[in-house]
Parts: sequence; C-alpha cells; structure tokens
Amino acid sequence: MKQEELSAAPEIIRNFLGYLQVVKGKSPNTVWEYYLDLRTFFRYLKVKRGFVKADIPFTEISIEDIDLDFIKKVTLTEVYEYMNYLTEARGNKAASRSRKVSSLRTFFKYLTNKVNKLDKNPVEELETPKLKKSLPKYLTLEQCLELLADVKGPNAERDYCILTLFLNCGMRLSELVGLNLSDVQKGSDSLRIVGKGNKERIVYLNEACRDSINQYLKVRPADHLADRNALFISRQKKRISPKTIQALVKKYLGDIGLNAPGYSVHKLRHTAATLMYQQGHVDIRVLKEILGHENLGTTEIYTHLSSEQMEEAARSNPLSKVKKRK
Repeated sequence: MKQEELSAAPEIIRNFLGYLQVVKGKSPNTVWEYYLDLRTFFRYLKVKRGFVKADIPFTEISIEDIDLDFIKKVTLTEVYEYMNYLTEARGNKAASRSRKVSSLRTFFKYLTNKVNKLDKNPVEELETPKLKKSLPKYLTLEQCLELLADVKGPNAERDYCILTLFLNCGMRLSELVGLNLSDVQKGSDSLRIVGKGNKERIVYLNEACRDSINQYLKVRPADHLADRNALFISRQKKRISPKTIQALVKKYLGDIGLNAPGYSVHKLRHTAATLMYQQGHVDIRVLKEILGHENLGTTEIYTHLSSEQMEEAARSNPLSKVKKRK
C-alpha cells in the first residue's frame, strides 16, 4: 500500500523521496514519514488556495497535481499559518510540529541547493517549535533485576534474551527485530546491529548478553522456519514482529507493576543508557556510539541527574551541617 501511494505522488516529490533513500540513506519508514508530512502540507495549501471543493474530505485530497509552479508560490507566511492549523485544527503537539518543520526544511533545501529548482528557499527563516525538555522515564537497577527475575513461560529463554539485550545494549526495537543469526558470531564478544539509515555498528556483549544468547540458541526453533536467518522466532515460526515484542515487554512490565503510561520498549533503551551513564560512568561520547546516535546532542539527554544524586550532592556540601550559632 505504501509503494502504491508513493508511486502516485507527484514527480517532484518522488524525486525528493528517492534522494532521501538513495543518497541520504534514509530507511523506507523514514521516507514514508517525510511523504506523509509533505502530503499534509500540500493538502492544506490546496484547501487554503481554493483548489478543493468544500465537500471533499481532507484525507481524500489528492496531491498528484502539485508541480514546481505551485511550490514556487509558497511563502513563509503560509507555512506559519500551516503551523497554526496543525496546532488548532489537528491538535499537534510541539514534537509533532517540530518533525513537520524538519520535513519542510529538508524538502525546500533539496529544491534550492541540490537540484536548483528554486532561487530562494521560502522556509530558510522558519523557526522550530520550542520543545519542552522532560527527563526520560527509566527503570531503576532494582526494577531491572525484578523484571528479569519475573520471566517465565514457554518462551522464557527467548524473552529473557530479548529483555537482556534491550537493557544491556540499548538497541532500538527495529534493530532487535532485524537481528540475524549471522549477526551473532559464535564465540564472539560482539554483535552487529543495523540501525537507522541502514548504518551498521558493532556493540560489544557482556557476560549477561552472551549467556542469554547461548541459552536461547539451545532452544531456538530450527525446522520449518519462514526466515531461517532471523535470530528471534515467533510462535508462527516467523521472524518475531515489533508488535509481539511490544506486547511481551508490556506484559512483563505490568507483572512488576510498571503498567503506567510511558513505560514501553523504548524505555528499556532509556534504561540501558541511563544505567550505563549514571552507574557505569560510561563517557558520553562512548554512549553515543553504543546507542547509534548521529550527534552528541541527542545523547546528552542521558546526562540528567537522578533525585538520589542531587540529594547526595546536597549532603556532600561541606556546609550541609552548619547551623546558626545560638
């Protein structure tokens, strides 16, 4: 369905999406998100400029006729009005609007600087919505130990291995789903991970990871597999799906009382990073490479301080016990 919709996009947008995938190395999912953002923007512009009949639902507006002449008329004022529309009519939060700003910037920069279709970039001065900085949720060391101790059932070895890799390696959901047997070298202390934009990185395995992988491989199904190279196999003998992993993580988190909103697979990645930084004292630049971040700014969120650390800092102050003399 995605390919059908992308093939129906106007040529100027198809060329841009091709540039993202082939030249910039963006994943198909990322390319699809760029397309959705551009489709929403041009649907809005067609409505605003009176190109659409009033009785046509917004989700049914075609952008196949969008061409360079239409794009050349885009102004910064229109883009800010679009941002206001996203807030008022669609209820988009700052993070969602920020992503759409990024999509527009990349698109118009491509048209201006890469293929020279525009003389002036209309969104060059477009500001990004200010994001509220919040500390990522993560599990404490005690909660991690409780989570791992709770694993049981017919797929215990598989599930335990999945949780162990999340908590020790800090990998993304898509990265774990994509793991192959060939990525786990027998007797090796490392694991090959294919991250965003098909970028490969090597993560070194500690004793807990090596042991959990070895225990799982002893019971991993070997016959009648739909994908013989997939590391993690589902009950249907297929490569395990993201939804299955999300469900099992949610179940185990719920079993130890962490079923509140915000606790998810991605929080296990936050947990790995936070524990490595706070308790393992891993250098932030090393952490960046482990997590596969493109820039250090993304990694710096894990330099947040826990309340325990702040309390300890207060107690450590040499003036902490000084009282007013009577």
